[in-house]
Amino acid sequence: MTEEVFLVKPTMQLKEAYLDFYKEWKDSNEDMVPWVISKDPYDFPKMLQFLASSELEVKQPDGWVANSTYWLVTALGKVVGAVNIRHQLTEKLFESGGHIGYGIRPSERHKGYAAILLEQALQKAREVGIERALLVCNATNSASEKVIRTNGGEQDVSFTEPDGNIVYRFWINTNRV
Repeated sequence: MTEEVFLVKPTMQLKEAYLDFYKEWKDSNEDMVPWVISKDPYDFPKMLQFLASSELEVKQPDGWVANSTYWLVTALGKVVGAVNIRHQLTEKLFESGGHIGYGIRPSERHKGYAAILLEQALQKAREVGIERALLVCNATNSASEKVIRTNGGEQDVSFTEPDGNIVYRFWINTNRV
C-alpha cells in the first residue's frame, strides 16, 4: 500500500532519512537515478548548498542548466524517491535527457510512488515555466514508460545513443496536471 507522499526541497531535517535512502541505493549496485542522487551526501551541508545553487539561472557550469531537486517523502519522514527538474533543454537533454529525471528507492518500487512523484514533479515543472515537459526512458525500461504514459506522455521520435541504446522520448503538457 502506498503511503501519502509529498515532494519537498532537500533539507537538513531530512539528513538521516536521506542518508538511509542513499545507502540503500548505493548498496543495491544499481544506477543512481536521477543523476543528482549519486552526489556524495556525507558532507551534507555542502550537498545542500550544491543543490540550492543549481537552481540559479546564472553561474551554471558550461553545458549545465538551472535545475531543481526534490525528495519524495512520506508523512513519517521516509525518503522514498527523488526527482531532478531541468529548467531548460540543451541539445543533449533534448535528445536523451529530458526535463525530468526521477527514481524510487529499490525497496519502495511497484507501490505506485513513481506515478505520484511524476505527477507532482510536472506541477513543479509548470511552476518554473515549463509548459511541455520532455521525459525519456530507455526502451528496455517498461516500468518507466508506463509511468510516463500514465501521466499523459505522448511518444515522440526515439533517439539512438552512440552505444546503440534506444531512448524513448515523450512530451507531457504540464497544464494537464
